[in-house]
Amino acid sequence: MTVAVVLFTSDLRLHDHPPLRAALAAADEVVPLFVRDPGVRAAGFDAPNRSAFLADCLADLDASLRRRGGRLVVRTGPVVREVRALAAECRAFEVHMAAGVTGYAQRREERLREELGDHGVALRVHDGVITAVGAGTVTPTGSDHYAVFTPYFRRWSRERLRDTCPTPRTVRVPEAVRGDPLPSRDGLSGVSPDLPSGGEKRGRERFSRWAREDLSGYEDHHDDLAGDATSRLSPYLHFGALSPVELVRRARAHGGPGADAFVRQLCWRDFHHQVLAARPAASARDYRTRHDRWRTEEEASEDIAAWREGRTGYPVVDAAMRQLRHEGWMHNRARLLAASFLAKTLYVDWRIGARHFLDLLVDGDIVNNQLNWQWVAGTGTDTRPHRVLNPVAQGRRFDPRGAYVRRWVPELRDVAGEHIHEPWRLPGRERARLDYPGPLIDLADGLARFKHARGRY
Repeated sequence: MTVAVVLFTSDLRLHDHPPLRAALAAADEVVPLFVRDPGVRAAGFDAPNRSAFLADCLADLDASLRRRGGRLVVRTGPVVREVRALAAECRAFEVHMAAGVTGYAQRREERLREELGDHGVALRVHDGVITAVGAGTVTPTGSDHYAVFTPYFRRWSRERLRDTCPTPRTVRVPEAVRGDPLPSRDGLSGVSPDLPSGGEKRGRERFSRWAREDLSGYEDHHDDLAGDATSRLSPYLHFGALSPVELVRRARAHGGPGADAFVRQLCWRDFHHQVLAARPAASARDYRTRHDRWRTEEEASEDIAAWREGRTGYPVVDAAMRQLRHEGWMHNRARLLAASFLAKTLYVDWRIGARHFLDLLVDGDIVNNQLNWQWVAGTGTDTRPHRVLNPVAQGRRFDPRGAYVRRWVPELRDVAGEHIHEPWRLPGRERARLDYPGPLIDLADGLARFKHARGRY
């Protein structure tokens, strides 16, 4: 009786899962394994919102496996140690897993290959599981990655996607293999009140409903803050509860400008993965340094606190930060505005903002979070590194009636439309009645400080 192990990481699904498919084809029995790595906690990445969503995903994955005669085996400890021990315990001849791109994922793969190889166990790593196109598949002449999105998108769009894998009908797991109890979101503190439920089933239902109702209008409405026409699939993609290959295929089959715009967003995700795969240090250091002398946490402590708490005095920024705390999620346009305000207007180190987002975002990951922050801060892949997003102008453009602001900043609920994005311009008595702070900084002063720091004068 031959046995293979499938190490689940950021691919918590059964549908379109190449590592599981390959293991089932190669072995009589398969051990679906998830390792709870204490290193994640030590590094501060087990934020309550993601821990809760992860627990949902694991419970859903286990239930799906049990319907097919299998189960999920959960172990706790260093990943390499636990995989090696389980492989020895069940006499597995190979281990399958999805390729990752972070420095941690690359080191994990190297150590697994070495440790398992020393014991005669093969490691099979599969591309195109966490991304639609493998991180190293599309490269320009003379470089190991694309540094600009548009040429990457042109090449990526011509790439032939692999066929999707059907959900297996049966998964046979060795009876003797035991694991730890599944984690639960019950008892977790610090979870956002409106955090969504995780799992492949919920993710597939959400995509099908959104594709039916909103995909066609996505190009025209995805930046509408109040309309909230985005797919909200990012948490499910982050945990791999949905397959990016399947989403691209289904969107292309749907067709139309809305589907094209959605596919472009999925390509942005792949783009960031291929950048970080080639430059793992960009998770903590500037991809393209501008020699900024950012204000530190000590220098800007009061400004940072106001930003985190949603009391900067700029309504659309405050609405964004309050949505983040309440839902563990934030509209993409709002993320850009909140990040630009911290990095460009307050001139605070982008890593401070990125850390706060990782503390709360259910979809927060090192790849997209860090590189999107760098894009906004002007140290990443943006071809216009000095752009500054004006929160007043952006609020008027993407929340013209102020509905998004009023939803998240109830202090401004009764403010007339023309003043919703500039409440400090209200007549004196009306302004005095508001329980809302004045602007933390004059936008012109912030812009002047940023330009001076960047040597733009």
